[in-house]
Amino acid sequence: MRLLLVEDDVMVASGIKLGLTDAGYAVDWVGSAERALEVLAQEAFDVAVIDIGLPGINGLELTRRLRNSDMESKAMPVLILTARDALQDRVHGLDLGADDYMVKPFELPELLARLRALMRRSQAATSAVLTFGQIELDTAGRRAGARQPPQEGEAEGKLLPIDLGPREWTVLEYLLLNAPKPASKEKLLQALTGWDREITPNAVEVYVSRLRSKLEPHGVALRSIRGFGYRLELMPEAA
Repeated sequence: MRLLLVEDDVMVASGIKLGLTDAGYAVDWVGSAERALEVLAQEAFDVAVIDIGLPGINGLELTRRLRNSDMESKAMPVLILTARDALQDRVHGLDLGADDYMVKPFELPELLARLRALMRRSQAATSAVLTFGQIELDTAGRRAGARQPPQEGEAEGKLLPIDLGPREWTVLEYLLLNAPKPASKEKLLQALTGWDREITPNAVEVYVSRLRSKLEPHGVALRSIRGFGYRLELMPEAA
């Protein structure tokens, strides 16, 4: 998932970015609302974390302008960060279009949980466990596997672990969030990298190929759509 972090405090931003990057997000950071608006006018993100107390245009006004714009990211989930614990500030932020808020200081695990919830909500998913056929991806527990048919006397079949590298995980998570709709190659590339990392479109094909070889033994095909991207499909014997 590609995330835009808008935070003017360098130390706070560095800590948040490090934690989110370790959790698998591609994080791009800007220090002002003005810069965020420039970036959002040119590039798309899956979610934004915006501090209220920004210099110049504050985070609340940034959120309002984003929601009233015609930018591609207009409807992306927004989580606002604030050092203010006043009810009026929180209500105002939500009324302006924020989807959630957190009061500083906060713990990284809670931020990650709230971001996962926002992404599920934006993709109409209801559980931290994403499924397609036998494939299961536990986004909270960071576990991937293939659920086997239950044997006699079993309420639920065993989960066979699937070993995924960090970028294979990112590709699969994005595909599962979009399934059964296809995901564009451009969006997958954005989900894999931020400004400070270089990944070529050919590299996406490498990760897709590795992922395909791990899914097909469990009845899930990763189909290429010429000129667009990729889609998960159940193989005939698994349908």
